[in-house]
Amino acid sequence: MGSSAKQETQAKSRLIVRLGVFLASHHILFSVICCFAGIIALLLLPSLAKNTYLSENALIPGSANPLFSTEDAIEANRFMKGIEAAAGDSIAGIDMAKFIAQQIQDLGAEVCYHKFLPHSKRFHPLKFFTSMSNDMAIQPNGTDTSFGLNTIGIIRAPRGDGKEAIVLVTPYNSQRVHSNELLSLSLGFSVFSLLSRAAWLSKDIVWLSADSQFGEYAAVSAWLNQYHNPVFLSHSVILDAKIHGADHIYDDNTEKAFKRAGTMAAALIFKVGETRRYSDRDSVTMYAEASNGQMPNLDLLNVVHYLAVHRQGFRVNIAAFSSLLSSAWLRVIAEFYHTLGTVLRKINPDWKLDIAVPDYVEGTANLANSMYNQALGVPTGSHGAFRDYQVDAVSLEFSPTFNIRNENAKSLFLLRGGRLVEGVVRSVNNLLEKFHQSFFLYFLTAPSKFISVGVYMIPFALLLAPLPIVAAALADGSKTIENLAEKSKDDSQANDSAEFLQTKGGSWKWLQAAKVLFVIQLWAVLVSLLPYYITLIPDATPMQSAVIWAMLSIVILIALYAMFGSPYSAGVEWKLLKATMITSISIGLGLMSIINFATAQLGALIVIPMCLFSRPLKACSGMNLLPRAVLLASNITLAVLGFPPAALLIMKGLSKGSGTVGVGDFWVWMEFLWEWSSATYLYLFLVHLPCWLLCIHVLLDPCRQSESKMKQE
Repeated sequence: MGSSAKQETQAKSRLIVRLGVFLASHHILFSVICCFAGIIALLLLPSLAKNTYLSENALIPGSANPLFSTEDAIEANRFMKGIEAAAGDSIAGIDMAKFIAQQIQDLGAEVCYHKFLPHSKRFHPLKFFTSMSNDMAIQPNGTDTSFGLNTIGIIRAPRGDGKEAIVLVTPYNSQRVHSNELLSLSLGFSVFSLLSRAAWLSKDIVWLSADSQFGEYAAVSAWLNQYHNPVFLSHSVILDAKIHGADHIYDDNTEKAFKRAGTMAAALIFKVGETRRYSDRDSVTMYAEASNGQMPNLDLLNVVHYLAVHRQGFRVNIAAFSSLLSSAWLRVIAEFYHTLGTVLRKINPDWKLDIAVPDYVEGTANLANSMYNQALGVPTGSHGAFRDYQVDAVSLEFSPTFNIRNENAKSLFLLRGGRLVEGVVRSVNNLLEKFHQSFFLYFLTAPSKFISVGVYMIPFALLLAPLPIVAAALADGSKTIENLAEKSKDDSQANDSAEFLQTKGGSWKWLQAAKVLFVIQLWAVLVSLLPYYITLIPDATPMQSAVIWAMLSIVILIALYAMFGSPYSAGVEWKLLKATMITSISIGLGLMSIINFATAQLGALIVIPMCLFSRPLKACSGMNLLPRAVLLASNITLAVLGFPPAALLIMKGLSKGSGTVGVGDFWVWMEFLWEWSSATYLYLFLVHLPCWLLCIHVLLDPCRQSESKMKQE
């Protein structure tokens, strides 16, 4: 009966159970294979990029002949001369705003002003969890005269119901206006003038002349905040009274009331950058990355690219890591993949992986920049302010190849640029609903090539795959040793009752590891909140702030260990501690992949190898010389690279030289992240830093418990 029951139990074991047991018994080999496969798949992404295409048929870019003509270009030149004269006589930029408002009124459009103050850059922990509308502005103290002044023009659509609007933004610095900014305003006004006469408009047009003296993002964000979250009269009166010099901007023809149009369908930010004389034709650079890895709908970028390249003859660019374009090791990898792709294509013609070497290098540089900008969580332009309100927006920076004083070349540029903006407005005007057909999650490898979410998740999945297997193997290995030790103790009866009960409760020893994890997570939370108090120190340099931050972090860690006990005093076995660490990083990376996938992807490249291959340095003493040296070197290298300040300093030293590296750079970097409410800051301190500290504890584990158990065995 017993043998038949045993055979029946064995027959019920499932294939997935046997596969799990097999992988757990070979978890080291499985981890190595998955890590290498993940890195190879990540390097293969430029070869897997697809050409962009329009998913929304209603856009139909280029289907209508452009109405922007040479007369509009002449009007733009006239506007540029007028605003140039106003800029020379302007006091605090008010005369420029008045001139723009007067020109808008002459077109018969509605106009209003928007006054704003710069946002505070002081660290506040709740800023990460509140909406952008709750950002705190610097409160006027009764003597401040520095304020920003946006000018807004609105065209009511003759064929619309006022429920939707398209926003055009041209930023300029009212305090130090340059010729290229005047050209941007001229281009924006000429397009706005054309649209004021358009009979085909079904969506309202809003033209925002954004005063960027406090930054382009600050001007647009403040206007959007007022647009979507009206300020009540009491606060508005107080604000107007405290901003001195703001009242005389209004005249009899300009209303003080803030004007609004319909729900924003899309936004286009465009400006003229510096002249590039080494290029053969004018170019347009697209910036799409918003806060925390958000991207606009890919159809909007496709419309801009199609009209710019195929209709107006611009060269379209996206930002790239220039250092990778001349990288020798990247060219070697490109040649390897090209050879491999050629062989695979001979086997199966459908496997089109034989990308040209220059295309692979350029695609990798573009992909690295796209991934880095998304992982950083900081917008690459003022379009990011729109994405915070779920409005699809893109920034365009024109790079002309002519001198601004060349009238003929300037008129031709205005003609082509105006037709490009008009074409984008026409396409968005055709939409009957919001952008939804195309991708929102993607990486760009070229202006016309992208990697969708279904493709770039493969490397991340390969890196994450061994984590549960290794955690289960470590927990099972620790339990096996405990069972052997328990039998030896039962046979000898040499231990006291306390030790015996502790051994009998060995299956609950993971609670000690969980307690250690809780203490370290509590420490990480306290460390992440320290800048709130450090920023209160007056006249502290970045280096001083970084040193204070480090010293307080060490003191807090020692105090917590004194209160709750350290991993070594608690007697936690390193295998259980490592299993808990791997479980924690699995949950953290999984949650971060929902918030910002690029951050989780780059974090996995660093932290997963550090977690998987960490092993007590003392446990390597019984190995041969070569394996021991390799394991020690790899553990120490991964531990150094996994420490966020060290990784930042090493990266900056390699890219810009060791002479530019300073201890205060880490404080500046963290200040940059919390200023933009980047979720990467939370990842570094609540996910990455606790994992690194647990890894250090594993490396420095004395291995006393396991040695004593093996002796008893």
